[in-house]
Amino acid sequence: MSPEQTHIGNEILPLQGVRVIEFGQFIAAPAAAQVLADLGADVIKIEPPGGDAARRAGWTGDDCGPMFSAYNRRKRSVVLDLRQPEGLRAAQTLIVSADVVLQNSRPGAMERFGLGAAALREMKPQLVVGSVSGFGSTGDGSTRPGFDIAAQAESGMMSLNGEADGDPLRVGFAVVDIMAAHALTSGIMAALLRRFISGVGGTVDVSLIDVAIEAMAYPWAEYALTGKVPVRTGNGQPTLAPAADVVKTADGQIVVSAYMDEHFVRLCDAIQRPDLPTDPRFSTSAERVANRPALIEALSTALNAMTTAAACECLTKAGVVVGAIFGFDQVPARLDASAGRLFDSVQRPGGGALRLPGVPWLIDGSRIGGGALPALGQHTAEVLQEVGCAGILSPLPSHHSVGPAPN
Repeated sequence: MSPEQTHIGNEILPLQGVRVIEFGQFIAAPAAAQVLADLGADVIKIEPPGGDAARRAGWTGDDCGPMFSAYNRRKRSVVLDLRQPEGLRAAQTLIVSADVVLQNSRPGAMERFGLGAAALREMKPQLVVGSVSGFGSTGDGSTRPGFDIAAQAESGMMSLNGEADGDPLRVGFAVVDIMAAHALTSGIMAALLRRFISGVGGTVDVSLIDVAIEAMAYPWAEYALTGKVPVRTGNGQPTLAPAADVVKTADGQIVVSAYMDEHFVRLCDAIQRPDLPTDPRFSTSAERVANRPALIEALSTALNAMTTAAACECLTKAGVVVGAIFGFDQVPARLDASAGRLFDSVQRPGGGALRLPGVPWLIDGSRIGGGALPALGQHTAEVLQEVGCAGILSPLPSHHSVGPAPN
């Protein structure tokens, strides 16, 4: 086993010694496996001959496009054709050597190869098996393939996103896939802890639709309490103001959250409009919601003489929650020194590196950084040698993909 980094500071990484086999494509399972790799696990990514579809999704430059680059650092790539007996046998041998197996194949795909969760647990009862599906592993939706966008649509998420008089909008990135990856990681870690205590393995199932619905617990609680179906309100929150409202400055825009009456007073004093809290249109949060356009106009008029930086400094000193709206090109330079360490260099096959976000947490005050992306099949011979399967595979073509299709 050869994880690239086994220590952080003077401490061994938490998952040092844990082996993970990933049958993942696109985002959810690969992103979860990447977290486990960052924590020190030896993650072996099993790819079909054509590779993870994410390698070239929206990309033609090489086989490490943006989607693959984002979620596959620190892994070892092994190419296996599961349709061939020797490829399937090698996969089974690797699974027996592992502690965790992750997959996000289309419903039934792993079962067709005899690699479903039940078969894997029978093969090795101590194994922790994690799966991501689109619409659950049981019920009418269990046979449906699913992507992030379908879960955004059917969970009600898109119905909340967008302007009140506009079409429903998706969140601007694959937010459900990422949340599913975090949910899967949490379940895997809990199952590993139980196995450490009791020796019993486990099966962790995560569905995109469940993750999307659970993430909106707040609007679901509002709906349960009021019986009113939540609606799109743009940037502002439907029952509070100002809350996540966009206000113009001299050179950009900020978001302001000061919906509690005492915070609204602080905001108005800071922008030298102490009259606003006594204005009948703005005296309570409910009135401010009802008169939101007039409120935003008043705040923008007061703030558009300030630069974004000056407005943020002024409101922060007043104890008001404020955030500048930055473009991607502004973010790394704007973060302070501590937060800026989130960005680190990820090495690409053949040379070169990408500056990408790393792990969002510190362990004992240190952040795990760096890492490298694997070339397709880069570690096949190495890994198969480790488990005694060297020499059993014939050369594989690289122009097509053979293996379970992802959700």
